[in-house]
Amino acid sequence: MGKKLVGNHIRKLRFNQDEMTQQQLADKVGVTRQTIVALEKGNYSPSLELAFRIAHAFDLPLEQVFFYGENPKQ
Repeated sequence: MGKKLVGNHIRKLRFNQDEMTQQQLADKVGVTRQTIVALEKGNYSPSLELAFRIAHAFDLPLEQVFFYGENPKQ
């Protein structure tokens, strides 16, 4: 059984929202741009609170922004 990870669709969702920049999303949810970069690369799993803030920024349910599954790199 491979390592599980929390993945997301943040990059795709940003581009579907008038090509929102990483900085714009970071400002909207109250984190640094580097945090958004790490999330998009899969190097960081957000807190539950941050995950909800990001989903709210896109006006989507949590499960349409984040997913839990097998690590595709393994």
